Amino acid sequence: MKDLPTSVLNSRLTLLSDEKCRAIYDAALTIIADIGMTVPHAEARAILVKGAGATVEGEDLVKIPREAVAKARETVPSMIPVFDRKGEPAMQLGGFNSYFGTGSDLMSIYDFETRERRRSVLADTARMAHLCDGLANIDFIMSAAHPHDVEAYASYLECFRAMVSNTTKPMVMTAAGVEDLEVMWKIASEFRGGAEELRAKPYFIQYGEPVSPLQHAPEVLDKLLFCADWGIPLIYSPAPIAGATAPITHAGHIVQAVAESLFGVVIHQLRRPGSPVLTGMGPVKLDMSTVQALYNSAEYYTAYLGITEMAKWMDIPNWGYAGTSDSQCVDAQAGMDIAELTLLSMQAGSNLNHDIGYLDFGLTGAGEAVVITDEVISLNRRTLEGIEVNEETLGLDAIAQVGQGGDFLGSKHTKRHVRQLQWRPTIINRATQRNWEADGSPDLTEKANRRVRDIMAGHTPEPMPAELKAKMDAMVDAYVAAGK
Repeated sequence: MKDLPTSVLNSRLTLLSDEKCRAIYDAALTIIADIGMTVPHAEARAILVKGAGATVEGEDLVKIPREAVAKARETVPSMIPVFDRKGEPAMQLGGFNSYFGTGSDLMSIYDFETRERRRSVLADTARMAHLCDGLANIDFIMSAAHPHDVEAYASYLECFRAMVSNTTKPMVMTAAGVEDLEVMWKIASEFRGGAEELRAKPYFIQYGEPVSPLQHAPEVLDKLLFCADWGIPLIYSPAPIAGATAPITHAGHIVQAVAESLFGVVIHQLRRPGSPVLTGMGPVKLDMSTVQALYNSAEYYTAYLGITEMAKWMDIPNWGYAGTSDSQCVDAQAGMDIAELTLLSMQAGSNLNHDIGYLDFGLTGAGEAVVITDEVISLNRRTLEGIEVNEETLGLDAIAQVGQGGDFLGSKHTKRHVRQLQWRPTIINRATQRNWEADGSPDLTEKANRRVRDIMAGHTPEPMPAELKAKMDAMVDAYVAAGK
């Protein structure tokens, strides 16, 4: 088993006291129990009425008693193991462990060959999976592109096939409905040797999102129930826009998101107690001067830290963010945004952090931004490892041997530790002025582009076994043909 990356407990960044967490949670329960939410899904309503004593007003306004939320929290797993395509351990989602991956469904992409922005296609999903397979600090992948060259009904499943074919890393998937989600599940079950084997070693995570404010769409609930039935880890994370579809205040924004997420958790746990689920929130802030929904703003960061802390307080694994920028290209602003959000996620202990490579308010992606974020993650994983203090690391024997006025360059103590203790970058500049100029005076974006090209040319993802690939192709092709 490989070592799983974690963040140490002595470098936590917190904004909320226990008293504030309790107040937010109690307010969320008030929304769930007294204000209620719309559930236009007969089966989900029946589950809530029978299992939680919920009341239904009118056609589909549902209110859930407070105690039902507490009961659901008792059965939610606090740690979710996730495995790669081969069945090897890849992530332990929970606690303060932090993992990182790309986002999904971007409308445009910067082509790493032409360096120009264009509409995304299915091949971009394959290329991004290939790139991430060659980056050590990218732990999972999403589609990273919306395939404009594929019919909409087949796009999610075609992205699934492209991703599976180009990396062994685990995936977070979006799906149009339960129909294509079921095909993904059947394919993953073939990889494991059966549905129960897949339940024991989950390969992909399903993304689900209620509709703010206070609504749960039928197709979203269909997928929620399917995931609960078969043990597919489910993200249930709203994306309320502060000032538009949620209160503009940080506390009100977070309260609504906690309520919307927990409402779905109750349905999920009533369906099958103990099935894995993650909470979260897309803490989008609306810039009132431009009416632009921002990914990278001080207000976004504050709300994000708050919702992450609420997940820790509730002891539920969480869905988070990293490596994004509102810049239109990979420039100094992008580097600043990427570093800020990624470090905040690590210091908060956010578990499953996506959207790496996002630019242009979540509309455009760039492989160079993914490479830069990989470097930022690597740097900060080392920075946040902590300081080991013991007889060997205190170095008293080495200090005594060198004595007054000596040096430690030739010390055995230095030789024992130098490789372990010195972090080595892949694209950050450490060249002298002369050597940098001799290399063409590349800036960080240029060096990131070179690394993208090197990985695409020199790294070969591990191929799928031919028998499994044939089964996957047959199932995907049958679904696509049936929809034509």
